[in-house]
Amino acid sequence: MRVGLFVPCYVDAFHPEVGQATLELLERFGCEVEYPFDQTCCGQPMTNTGCHKESKATEELFVRNFKDYDYIVAPSGSCVNHIRNNFDAVAQTDDVKHVREHTYELVEFLHDVLKVDGFPWAEFPHKVALHNNCNALRGLNIASMTELREKKFSKPRDLLGMVKGLELVDITRPDECCGFGGTFSVFEEATSARMGQDKARDQAKSGAEYVTSSDSSCMMHQEGCAKRLGLPTKYIHISQILNGERA
Repeated sequence: MRVGLFVPCYVDAFHPEVGQATLELLERFGCEVEYPFDQTCCGQPMTNTGCHKESKATEELFVRNFKDYDYIVAPSGSCVNHIRNNFDAVAQTDDVKHVREHTYELVEFLHDVLKVDGFPWAEFPHKVALHNNCNALRGLNIASMTELREKKFSKPRDLLGMVKGLELVDITRPDECCGFGGTFSVFEEATSARMGQDKARDQAKSGAEYVTSSDSSCMMHQEGCAKRLGLPTKYIHISQILNGERA
């Protein structure tokens, strides 16, 4: 299958190793991966701040770049949630519908589409706490939500459970927002910082050596909070663990 790799802005700018790990991981499973070089932002920041009309041009460009692929995969639940559920600034043509319906966050693509049953190259002998981004959790149903009476499931846990030596540890409030929220962390800086500190303290109390997530944006925020609190916790994107990166 032909897969278009979408690398979000903040991954490209701050954590390019996440995009590289995603590419290598998809190729390990036989995907024909291409990276459209004209790609830019998907338009999520504008839409999140209520500027829907301003996101129209970026959404149109995204569709032109990715409309011919069987699937579009990104290492970001928040961006995928925007494309799938909030891509409304453009006319809903067949190309737009195809892009919306075939864009997947990396974890759900591995879990639901490829249905992987192992990562024989991966070994990570550490205690790891899992952070589920709010958009991935509540917008993409990447895991069950503690506030709902539903059968428990977790796609990231299913995948991480296949990694040799990795021990998952639980935090007290697993579904609580870390406070990043994109532009929220800019306009509500004090509240965002306090939420991030609470999350970082909770992770440290769990005994986790590492925290992993499918969203670099949340971890970037949490890592900054942890460093300012003097906590020893380290942060790593799930793509890097699954691709066999050693700490």
